[in-house]
Amino acid sequence: MTTPASDPRRLRGIFTPNIVPLDEKGEIHEAEYRRYIDWLIDRGVHGLYPNGSTGEFTRFTAEERRRTVRIMVDQTRGRVPILAGAAEANVKETLSACEYYAGLGVRAVAIVSPFYYKLGPEGVYAYFREIGRNTPIDVTLYNIPLFASPIDVPTVQRLSEECERIIAIKDSSGDVPHMMRMIQAVRPNRPEFSFLTGWDAALMPMLLVGADGGTNATSGVVPEMTRSLYDLTVSGRLEVALQIQYDLVTLFDHMLFKSEFPEGFRAAVELRGFRFGQGRSPMSEKQRAELSQLREKLRSLLGERGFLDLQTSSPSSRAPDMSEIVRDVVSELKRRGLVS
Repeated sequence: MTTPASDPRRLRGIFTPNIVPLDEKGEIHEAEYRRYIDWLIDRGVHGLYPNGSTGEFTRFTAEERRRTVRIMVDQTRGRVPILAGAAEANVKETLSACEYYAGLGVRAVAIVSPFYYKLGPEGVYAYFREIGRNTPIDVTLYNIPLFASPIDVPTVQRLSEECERIIAIKDSSGDVPHMMRMIQAVRPNRPEFSFLTGWDAALMPMLLVGADGGTNATSGVVPEMTRSLYDLTVSGRLEVALQIQYDLVTLFDHMLFKSEFPEGFRAAVELRGFRFGQGRSPMSEKQRAELSQLREKLRSLLGERGFLDLQTSSPSSRAPDMSEIVRDVVSELKRRGLVS
C-alpha cells in the first residue's frame, strides 16, 4: 500500500525559486543561467521553481517566462522535477501557459492567487476552480497574501476535494497555525496533497507541523544550508537543525529586508561566484549605495559560514553526497561553538 510519505505524486523537499541572470543589456544571460541550474542541482536541491516571485516573473514578458522554463528543462534533463510558475493576467492566458509547460514535460505548475484586483474567498475559489477543471497539468496553489488575494482554509479544502489536478499549495504567509489548519482540513481526503512553505524563516517549524518542504529563496544562495536543514529536520536531528534555522533567519532577514526584493538575493548569489547583473527594476543612487553596503554585510555573513571559498567556476562532475554536506555544515557549526 502506498503511504502519503512515499506517494510518488507528492511534491517533497526544497524547490528553488531561482533568480534569472541578466547580461549588460538586461537580457536573459543563458550561459550563466545554465551554469547556475547545474550548480543548484549539484548542491542538492530537490527541485527547481522558475517564474516565482524571486525570479521577478512580473517583470518579464510572457515569451521570456516561457523561455526561462525551456532553458531549464533542457539543462535539467530530468535530473530534478520542475515546478514552473504559470500565473498570467487572466484564466485564459494562464491555461495557455499550463498547456505550454505540460508540453515541455515539467512536473507541475504554480499559480499565484489573483493579484492587483483583490478578490474575496468566492472569487478566489471560482478562479482556481476554472483552472483546476481545465488544466492539462498538475497545479500548485500559491498563497502570498502580501501581494495577492489570500487563499483561506475553506477555499483550499474545497478546491482539493473538487479538482484532482490541484495537488499542492505553496504558502508564503509564514503563518504556522494557518499551515496546520490547512493540513488538518485537506489531508483526511487528499493524503497525497503537498504543503510547501515559501517563508524561509519558518522552514523548520513548518516541516515539524507536517509540511512537505519549501520553495525558499535562500536555497538559491546557500542550497547546501537549506538542504541540510531539511535533511536534519526530517531525520529528527533537531538540535543541529535548529542552529541552522537560526543562521538561515539571519541571512534571510538581511537579503529580504535590507534592500528592494529580490535585489538582496541577487547580490548574495553574485558573492557565490556568479554574474547575475542588475535586476529589471531601475534603482536610485540611494538604493545603489544601500545595496553596496548590504553586499559587504552579506560578504561577511557568507564568509563566516564558509560559503565564499567554494568553487563555482564550473559545474561539478558529480553531485556531492548529501551526508558530506550535512557533515560539513555540522562541522562548521561546531567550529563556531554553536553545537557540541
